[in-house]
Amino acid sequence: MKYINKSITIIVCAILLLQTSCKKSTFTEANTNPNAPNTVFPSMLLSSVEGSLAYAQGGDMSRFTSMFMQQTLGATRQSAAYYQYVLTAQDVDALWGNIYTAVMENDDSLMVQSDRMGYNVYSGVSRVLMAYSLQIMVDCWGTIPYSNALKGFYNLTPSYDVDKGLYDTINSLCDKGIAYLNNPVQGKVTPGAEDVIYGGDATKWIKFTHAIKARLYMHQSKGNIAMATNALSEIANSFTSNADNAVCVFGTTEPNGSPWYQFNENRGDISFVYGNMVQNMFANNDPRTLVYVDTSSAVYGDALNTYYGSISSPVEFITYDELQYMTAEAKIVVGGTGSLIAAQTAFKNAITANMTKLGVATADIDTYLVHNGTLVSTTALSQIANDEYIALYLNPEVWNLWRRTGYPVLAPVSGTNIPRRFLYPQTELSYNKANTPTSTLYTPKVFWDK
Repeated sequence: MKYINKSITIIVCAILLLQTSCKKSTFTEANTNPNAPNTVFPSMLLSSVEGSLAYAQGGDMSRFTSMFMQQTLGATRQSAAYYQYVLTAQDVDALWGNIYTAVMENDDSLMVQSDRMGYNVYSGVSRVLMAYSLQIMVDCWGTIPYSNALKGFYNLTPSYDVDKGLYDTINSLCDKGIAYLNNPVQGKVTPGAEDVIYGGDATKWIKFTHAIKARLYMHQSKGNIAMATNALSEIANSFTSNADNAVCVFGTTEPNGSPWYQFNENRGDISFVYGNMVQNMFANNDPRTLVYVDTSSAVYGDALNTYYGSISSPVEFITYDELQYMTAEAKIVVGGTGSLIAAQTAFKNAITANMTKLGVATADIDTYLVHNGTLVSTTALSQIANDEYIALYLNPEVWNLWRRTGYPVLAPVSGTNIPRRFLYPQTELSYNKANTPTSTLYTPKVFWDK
């Protein structure tokens, strides 16, 4: 691993994202030791880590997974190749490098400095951010470097940690994060406006942490009642409304725009209206359709609408509606007396929360629930997953949903299989080849993908 570590602001993150959309080497040309900063304070690092994480998830990770899942369609140029599953190791260089450097190395520095200074809220938040970063990385690549990584010049060729073991590491980070956030001695300095996710609200960070743990258990819940039960326990301590959603909202002026906005301003080779999911939404009169896409756009009548496509659109990490869909699915997995009724309640809550978040009119929500909101015992799992697939628009978690449940049923657009994982980046193959596992887009699967 060969990376550069810098303290950066959200504005600079935006500029660097534009630079790295085609150029893969921006974050891989130099090295520093991220564990020995002398003058960087937690307040200077936190917004950088959060903004960089949002750009990484909302950038290449969202684009690749939305095309795999046929939420969007690669129309021309590179995106047309990606849509046909023609990817090389170089195509994921920027994503891998951005998460390891701008996110995880800076976050490791944040953690070290916060612990040293006794800033317990920052210590807790840094561990939650590391847990979430690891979760999305493991779910895309499986086995990745962590325990011997993030050391700069001290170890340029770290070993890889097994994905199942990393889930235990993520759980441990979550538990330690909660302990710090619950510490009655918060520290001399606590986060404020620089925390662009929760404004320093420790209670909401704790809820987010339980949501991460719920995801971990849900990913492992296929045919596993214990894991589904654990997921329900974590959800009970997590979000209670859309007000708790973990999101990063971007600025209203250049160059602070959201990742999809910046991509569309500069590339425009992805179709939104003609993706299979949106076409099916049109056919089913789904009231979310025109919230997602703009058919009157000057760009060939094919663009993202303002909720996800504007300069200030959010990148959503985990939201209340996702947790309600999880609850409905977990109730079906656990089974027993009353499980379908409980799942039904959660399913309606999920749809209502999702559409309310998007600004859908109450009358349209009620009409949709009449026609689509009743679960049938023999098809409940597919009903839940099919609607969650729509609700998780542009969120990489939709790929995890499909791999776990098999729903929605999607036909490959090329060949015989849809990708189950990302390739390892060329930087790893070039600089850390001895430790980098052999992989394709289909094997080895992430440990929970059964």
